[in-house]
Amino acid sequence: MACGNKKSAVPCRGGGDTAAPGGETGVATTEGEERETWGKKVDFLLSVIGFAVDLANVWRFPYLCYKNGGGAFLLPYCVMLVLGGIPLFFMELALGQYNRKGAITCWGRLVPLFKGVGFQVVCIAFYVDFFYNVILAWSLRFFFASFTSELPWFTCNNPWNTPNCREIGSKGPIQTYANESYSNHSLMTAIHDDLEPNETTTPAQEYWKREVLQLQGSSGISDLGHIKLDLALCLLAVYIICYFSLWKGISTSGKVVWFTAVFPYVVLFILLIRGVTLPGAAEGIKYYLQPDFSMIMSAEVWVDAATQIFFSLGPGFGVLLAFASYNKFHNNVYKDAMATSIINCCTSFISGFVIFSVLGYMSHKSGKPISEVVDEGPGLVFVVYPEAIATMPGSTFWAIIFFMMLLTLGLDSSFGGSEAVITALSDEFPIIGRNRKVFVAILFTVDFFVGLACCTQGGFYVFRVLDRYAAGYSILFAVFCEAIAVSWIYGIARLCDDIREMIGFAPGFYWRTCLQFFAPIFIGIIIIYGLCTNTSLSSENPEAYPWWTDVIGWIMAGSSMIMIPFVAIYKFAKTPGSPKQRLRTLTTPWRDQQVSVGNGVRTETNQIILNSDTPAPDAV
Repeated sequence: MACGNKKSAVPCRGGGDTAAPGGETGVATTEGEERETWGKKVDFLLSVIGFAVDLANVWRFPYLCYKNGGGAFLLPYCVMLVLGGIPLFFMELALGQYNRKGAITCWGRLVPLFKGVGFQVVCIAFYVDFFYNVILAWSLRFFFASFTSELPWFTCNNPWNTPNCREIGSKGPIQTYANESYSNHSLMTAIHDDLEPNETTTPAQEYWKREVLQLQGSSGISDLGHIKLDLALCLLAVYIICYFSLWKGISTSGKVVWFTAVFPYVVLFILLIRGVTLPGAAEGIKYYLQPDFSMIMSAEVWVDAATQIFFSLGPGFGVLLAFASYNKFHNNVYKDAMATSIINCCTSFISGFVIFSVLGYMSHKSGKPISEVVDEGPGLVFVVYPEAIATMPGSTFWAIIFFMMLLTLGLDSSFGGSEAVITALSDEFPIIGRNRKVFVAILFTVDFFVGLACCTQGGFYVFRVLDRYAAGYSILFAVFCEAIAVSWIYGIARLCDDIREMIGFAPGFYWRTCLQFFAPIFIGIIIIYGLCTNTSLSSENPEAYPWWTDVIGWIMAGSSMIMIPFVAIYKFAKTPGSPKQRLRTLTTPWRDQQVSVGNGVRTETNQIILNSDTPAPDAV
C-alpha cells in the first residue's frame, strides 16, 4: 500500500517537498508541521564532514599508525571501517532522515522501550561540551599569542622559563645558578613536571605547562588554584562564536561550515607541501608508514583500529541523527554516508603525512630519534608541532594558520554536539523549539560556567577526568544498545524497507550482516577489552588524582548510562495491560502504531498495538 494515498493507513514519513511559511523550503513531517531543511545539499555534507573530521584525525590517528605497525595498521583500520564504522554511520543517518526527529523522539518512535538511548546520548553530548570547547580556548590562546615577530615558545628567555629549559639544537649543559633559592625552585619544578633534576625541557613544553596552563600553581585536582583570565576570555569567545552560529538553527550553521569545514583542508594542503620539503621529512614519513606486519597479530592493534574508527566517525552522539533529520525525505543518504565516511578516513591518512614530515624535521633538528619526539593528543598539537613551527622561517605565519586550523576543526565538532542536544530537546519538548534563541543562550551559559573549572591553574586535571569519563564507555554502551535495538527489535527487514522507501533500493546482504552481527560484536569487543585493560587516573598519578576522582568520574559516566534502564522501567510501569501486552506495546514502532490507528485498534489508554496476538513483524 503506497504511502500518502488518501485510502492508505500508512503515513508518509517525509510527505514530499512543500513550501514552508515565509517562503522557506520545508518538508512536512508525520504530524503535518513544517520542518526546516538544509538550504543546499552541500550544507548537510559539510556539516557532517566537519563533525566527523575533528582534532582526533590530526592528533591521534598518525600516532596510532606509528605505534601499531605503520602501514600495516591500515589493514585492521580498513577492516574495522568496512565491518563496523560505515554500517553504523549509514544506519544513524538513515534513521535520522526517515524519522525526521532528534535522538529522544526518534528513539521513542523506533523502539519506545529504548527511548532512554536518546536521553543518554543527549546527556553525553551535554557533558562533552563541558571540556571540548576548552580545547578550542587553548587553540584560540595560542592563535592570539602567534601574532608576534618571535613566537613566545621559541626561547628560554621568558619569565616562566626554568633552568631546565634548553632550546632546540642547544648541546650545552643545563645552566647552573649560584642563587640557591632559584636552584631549589628548579628542582621543585623538575619534580612537579615528572622530570629528573638534571633532565631538560624545551621552551614549548614550558610555555604550554607553565604559561598557558600554569600547572605549577596546582598540586592536583584537589587544588585548582585561581581562574586564568586569558583562558576564561578565550572560552567565552568560543561560546559566543558557537551561539551566533547556532542560534537560528541550520540556516546559520549551514553557512558557517562553508568556512569551518573547508578551511582545515586548505591549511592541511599548505602544511603538507611545507612539511615534505623540510630536511628530515622523508625519515619521518618512513617511520609513519614503514609496515610491521607482525603487529597485526596483536589484539590491541585491532582494538585501537576499532576505537579510532568509532570515535572518528561519531555514531551514537546524536549528531548524525540531528543533522540527517533536516534532510529532504528522498535524499540519497546512502551516497552521503559513503562519501563522508571515506573523506573522513582519507583526511586522517593525509594528516599523518603532515604530522610525521614535521616530526622527522624535529628529529633532524634536535638530534633525537623520532621515538622520543612523537606524541599524541594535546602534547602533539600544543607542544611538539608548535616547537617545530617555531624553528621554521616565517614561523609566525605557520603558527597562525596552524592554530586557526585547529580552531576550525574543533568548531565543527562543537557545533554538531550542541546541535544534537538542541534538536533532540526541541523535538521532544516543542516549547524549547519555539524559544530556541533563549534556550541556546541558557545552554551555553551553563556550559561556560562549568568549563571555567578547566580554565583554572589545575584545570588540566579536571579536563583529563572529563575526557576520560564523559564519553568513553557510556557512549559505547549507548551504541551497543542502539545496534541491538535496531537490528533485533525494530528489525533489520523493517529498517531496509524504510531505506527503500527513501532512496528506492534496500541495503543488501553485506549491510544486513554487518548491522545484525558485526556492528554489535565490533562495539562489544571495544567495551570488553577496554574494561580489561583499563587503568584508573588515581593509579596513574595518585598525587594529582585522589581515589575519589575516579568515583566521581564513574558516577558521571553512570548518570548517562542509567537513562536506558530508568526510562525503560518508567515506561513499562506507566503502560497498561499485562506484562506481555506492555512489552509488545513498547517494542512496537511508531509506524505500526499509526497503521493500527487506521484499522481502529486502540488500547484502553491510547497505547496503539497491532490487532493480533503475535508481535509486530521483526519485533521481539
